[in-house]
Amino acid sequence: MSVAEARVEQCDLLVIGSGAAGLCAAVTAAHRGLKVVVAEKEPVLGGTTAWSGGWMWVPCTQYARRDGNEEGLDGPETYLRHELRDRFDASRVRAMLKAGPEMIDFLDRETDVTFQSGTWICDIHGRTPGAGTGARSIVAAPFDGRKLGDLWPLLRRPMRETTLNGMGIQAGPDLRAFLNATRSPRACLHALSRLGRHTLDLLRYGRGTHLVNGNALIARLMLSASKAGVRLLPASPARELVVEQGRVAGAVLERAQGNLTVRARAGVVLATGGFPHDVARRKALFPHTPTGREHWTVAAPGTTGDGLSLAESVGAAIDLSVASPAAWCPVSLVPFPDGTTGHYPHIIERAKPGIIAVRANGRRFVNEADGYYDYVTALFRTLEPGEAPVSWLICTRAFQRRWGLGYSRPAPFPLRPFIRSGYIVEGTTLRELAARCGISPEGMEETVRAYNKDARHGEDPAFGRGSTAFNRSGGDARQTPNPCVAPIEKGPYLALRVLPGSFGTFAGIRADQRARALDNDGQPIPGLWVAGSDQASVMGGFYPSGGINLGPAMIYGYIAGFDASKLLDVNRH
Repeated sequence: MSVAEARVEQCDLLVIGSGAAGLCAAVTAAHRGLKVVVAEKEPVLGGTTAWSGGWMWVPCTQYARRDGNEEGLDGPETYLRHELRDRFDASRVRAMLKAGPEMIDFLDRETDVTFQSGTWICDIHGRTPGAGTGARSIVAAPFDGRKLGDLWPLLRRPMRETTLNGMGIQAGPDLRAFLNATRSPRACLHALSRLGRHTLDLLRYGRGTHLVNGNALIARLMLSASKAGVRLLPASPARELVVEQGRVAGAVLERAQGNLTVRARAGVVLATGGFPHDVARRKALFPHTPTGREHWTVAAPGTTGDGLSLAESVGAAIDLSVASPAAWCPVSLVPFPDGTTGHYPHIIERAKPGIIAVRANGRRFVNEADGYYDYVTALFRTLEPGEAPVSWLICTRAFQRRWGLGYSRPAPFPLRPFIRSGYIVEGTTLRELAARCGISPEGMEETVRAYNKDARHGEDPAFGRGSTAFNRSGGDARQTPNPCVAPIEKGPYLALRVLPGSFGTFAGIRADQRARALDNDGQPIPGLWVAGSDQASVMGGFYPSGGINLGPAMIYGYIAGFDASKLLDVNRH
């Protein structure tokens, strides 16, 4: 059906995509008086954000000040200037840093989105000038999903791999309680209380109603959008942008009832989640993916590059100059009993004492307690020509019983089913374990012997585990003298195969400090804004801190919604 044949609906701003960036843009614009429509490709709302940990890197907020951190913007800017180096875009970075606290204040004051601060969360590279040791991260406060009312079925369920039977666990005190449930009566009581409520929710509602992490953020944004009069259109993929007199003026949506043309007076915000599931773009841009299928992302399935394709159709430039095209993370493939395969992102266990990562030659290649992006980039950097990008996490059964290993949970949850399925490999000796995994037995034995020699004294001269605040925050404070280092000495031994994955993409539509999409000459395309992973990363393809996807996504969504409302104000007058 052509544009002329489609049914027509009028609004002020059309937002394509319903993750954090899109919903934040919609809520911002609606609160400034615009009539807003949000079109979502999938039948549920929330995109990858609804599956995420929900943490946002937003320095200098009111929450940081409440925690006693009075730093100005100079510290975060200094950190990014050194981290991003020649990819530091001063205008975009400064706009982001300035708008971040404003966005938090606006949402806190005007909407149902409230937050909690992460005082213990450190920037990843603690030796870089300006690195923060806390108070730059923020997360949505837990939310009772029952408050969504009729919107409840539209909320994407949390990611199966990172939940406990569908129950989200939030980083910080909540997670610590679960990890210590067999060691502390107070922690046990907390875990039992959470599990009890979740069980009752499953019986009554078929899913948990105590929402945390990215699921809580999306639920709060959905409720806020609904109260502000935003029209939410799930199962409505955008197939074509409408251009009138050189300006983007809406889009054609494919709906079950037939195509719908939404005409938008201010224009369109693209926030479709980037291209982590676009096999053709992955083949062209990702390393070690000869067909584009050798990559295991944890992004939502609908993130297939729609925003980039729509933008290209009206002359937008795609920025491929980023340091990495994607936000890498190490992933293991989980064989579920129903025959499907899950993608588990390895975030929690790598910094704990008593685990190392090796390649097929049995050698370590990274400080395992560093960031997830650092793990994968180190793997890529150390591969021999023709070597597959595969690594293995090595630990003892005692480690797994204490901390878990990948998708396998610590005691009292059973380990044996994961060994039977082949997800985890077990060996009585290191040599036996290596042979079963296809790892060099000699390399493995030599590596563990060298590691143990220093680990007995809490040292890791080879890679410096535990040498930064970020490392130590992920370790075990009771392990002295180094919370991230313990020997791997007493079998049986376990191994878990780990592959390159991603949380999303960094390459994307070139944009300016006002979130306007730019053409190949660097000029704004009238009526087109871009936010979230559709926008080329303001971090230049680096990963300096946790939350550098979601924080800028929210901020640039806010900037886009605000900028669109100002444009419409000008036009009205």
